[in-house]
Parts: sequence; structure tokens; C-alpha cells
Amino acid sequence: MMGEELEAADVTDRGLLGDRVYALVDAIDGKIASAKNPRKWRKLFAHRAAFIEPPHQGEPQSPVCITLPDGSELTSNQDDIDQILSAAVGRPVVLRARASRNATFEEFWPDLDGLDHRDTVTDEQAAEAAPLGTFFDYAVLHVLTTATLNYLAELYPQGRFEPRRFRPNILVQTDESSHGFVENGWVGHTLRIGDEVRIKLTDPCPRCVMTTLAQGDLPEDPGILRTLARHNRVVGGEYLGPAGVYAASAGAWATTLVGGRVRRGDQVSVD
Repeated sequence: MMGEELEAADVTDRGLLGDRVYALVDAIDGKIASAKNPRKWRKLFAHRAAFIEPPHQGEPQSPVCITLPDGSELTSNQDDIDQILSAAVGRPVVLRARASRNATFEEFWPDLDGLDHRDTVTDEQAAEAAPLGTFFDYAVLHVLTTATLNYLAELYPQGRFEPRRFRPNILVQTDESSHGFVENGWVGHTLRIGDEVRIKLTDPCPRCVMTTLAQGDLPEDPGILRTLARHNRVVGGEYLGPAGVYAASAGAWATTLVGGRVRRGDQVSVD
């Protein structure tokens, strides 16, 4: 569903506290519902979800409030939640707070040069880096910089390269001397955020068709992914993950070294 901006959050060994705690699961084939396959789940981006009460470490997760496209709201703990959401997304679904061991999701690959597949849908399983039982498909943290967004806007001025297209957990505002896909050079290094948090950037973050979909007032735009496939095809390198090739990358995946509280405006440095 649509993401949200936070003024502060707790970083844990499972990423931001409360991130991807819930997911919809296809009641027919058992696959995790994801806009990575917009042919089936495009309507997900017309919905919003937010915790009713902020999550706290060591406490049961708070229910979430889900806002439907017509503006009506429902809560995750009401009895008819599955029926209402099934009608809203157009396919039978169940709301779950834990992924099964062999959970899979589908990914649609548009017909673009530079992608591993062309005009097809593949079944994907969460990587070993994803904590068991969670709904992460790879790493628990995703970092993006304003330098990357600004550079993409130079390469494709018609596009709207806003953070919500890429759904980062942490957006780093870089200084004027930073230019291009700076996260590529940060992979393998530690990011210090504020007084407490330390995270290690592990891999470039490959992008998918989700970046091209309409979200709120952002229009559908295949040129977003096409620009990445043309200009940031990361190939080889000892730091790359199992895939070895990231044909359209922006940002970086990360893992938590030292958790703690992060706040908007915290200073960031790279070791």
C-alpha cells in the first residue's frame, strides 16, 4: 500500500520498527500480494495503512487503520477485514502478520532493455538475508539519497523522481558536492545516523515496475525504470549479492549494526 513519512522511527535488527509487519496474502495461491505484479495487484497503491498507535519495542503490534480508495476506514482487528479487503482489491485475500516459510511473491518484468526478463511474470522467494517470518523480500533497510533523485531528474527531465516512487526507509540529503548514484560507492561501508544508529550498506538496490506505477498524484511513467536500466546498470563487483547483476538500480540495501532512534534532520556520515 502507499507509504508514509515519519518524523522519527526506531531502527532494529528487523529494520524500522513496525515496517512490513502486516501483508495481504492471496487466498487462492498463497502468494504475498505485492504491486511488483501490477497486473494482479495494481489496486494496492490506491490504499493507505498506518498504525493506530505508534509501535513500541517489546509490545504486541498495534492494529493498523486501512484507508480505502473511497476514503472509508477499517481496522486490521475487525472481524470482516478479509472480506472487505478482498472486495476492494478485486481478489480473495487474507491479512496476515507472519509470512510462511516458503512464502513467494510475483514480479512482473516490463519489456525494457537491460532487465533480466522481458514482459513476463516470475515467482520470487525472499532471500536468505530476509528475517524468517517477515514480509521483506531481501534486506530490512533501504537507503536512498537526494543526489540520486536529482541526477535521475537531470537524465529524464519529464519524470517526477520523488522519494515515494522508491519507498526508502531512510532518505539522506546529500551536499552539493555529491552527484550521481552515490550509494553505489557507499556499498560495503557503514552509515552513521545521529548519535546512536549504525547501518552497513550491503548491495545496490535493484528496482522493479513498482517505481513506474501511479501513486496519488504521481502519474504512471515507464520512463522511470527505463532511465535506471540505461544509466545505472550495476554489474559485477565483490560486494554484490547472489544475483551478481542489478540491471536497474537506485539506492542501496542495508543491515543494522547498532539500532536506536533516528529523527528527521539527524546528521549522517559514511565510514
